[in-house]
Amino acid sequence: MGKGAGKFVAGVAVGAAVGAGLGVLFAPKSGKETREELKAKIDELKEKLKDVKFADVKESIEKKIEELKKDLQDLDKEKILKFAKEKAQAVKEKANELVKTAKEKGTPVLEDAAESVREKALEVAKGAVEKLEKEEPKKENNKK
Repeated sequence: MGKGAGKFVAGVAVGAAVGAGLGVLFAPKSGKETREELKAKIDELKEKLKDVKFADVKESIEKKIEELKKDLQDLDKEKILKFAKEKAQAVKEKANELVKTAKEKGTPVLEDAAESVREKALEVAKGAVEKLEKEEPKKENNKK
């Protein structure tokens, strides 16, 4: 098989892997089930690669599989960060409502306790988002 034919076979195999991966990702199943199915599809493709005799085709496909797996992991991190930011905003709003309610309905003792809860909730939410954001530069550096 010529070099052009090897690249074509590699392209078809990578296309099939990406298509299968996207199909699994958009299926209406739980995240855990989806990740397990995607891992099984990737393992299935790797197993089929063992039968490929052309080293350059095999190497090319294995490289694309690893790139795909890394990109999928990064995608999850981006979703997690977005979700964490949304939840942090919700925590802030709920904590502010708590303090407002304590001021309207309570006593100074309740106000102080509610304010303490609000401060701690904001600290925890901010810390979670900052931790995830610190991982973002690492991800960007690994792509370069």
